[in-house]
Amino acid sequence: MKKHNLRVLVVILSLAASAWAQSLTQADRDRAIKYLESTRQGVQDATAGLSPAQWNFKLAPDRWSVAEVTEHIAAAEDFLRGMVTDQVMKAPSRPAGEDVKAIDEMVLTAVPDRTHKAQAPEPLKPTNRFGSPEGSLKHFVESREQTLDFLKKHDDLRDHASDGPMGKKLDAYEWILFVAAHSDRHTKQINEVKADPKFPKS
Repeated sequence: MKKHNLRVLVVILSLAASAWAQSLTQADRDRAIKYLESTRQGVQDATAGLSPAQWNFKLAPDRWSVAEVTEHIAAAEDFLRGMVTDQVMKAPSRPAGEDVKAIDEMVLTAVPDRTHKAQAPEPLKPTNRFGSPEGSLKHFVESREQTLDFLKKHDDLRDHASDGPMGKKLDAYEWILFVAAHSDRHTKQINEVKADPKFPKS
């Protein structure tokens, strides 16, 4: 009898866990695809037609140029997607009961918010690793295509989560949103540089 009760309890707990689980919906996937595509276009639009003087203009010696911001965006795309594929996708799911939609919105709101400044980690600071601003942009576009491909091929992105920088575990889907939001954040930075009165006219 005790064994039977134990089996029943296991089934009940399994069903409860399934009830809490949040599957990746087509609406989720479509939203992320649209955001990845629109933020890719945002970077391309913000850097289109720039002259060498415009690429390399700095507001101050300790501030990044458009070229350096673009390199950072490209390097971060590789870094963050690599973290998702190599680490997050091997992690267990987040604790039951978390409101994933609220966490999605937190990522989409907090990451692009330029009122909260952050220091780039050393591996993502500009070093001219792509050889030229155009090389950085080309690498970013190619890397973003890999991010889109990863999103389209995996249905289990809600099933794996790891600690995020905002005090919550982020599932792999939310880390993909983070990738897009990061480029959104730094496109705003590019536009801030371009809006400076001292920015070269040509």
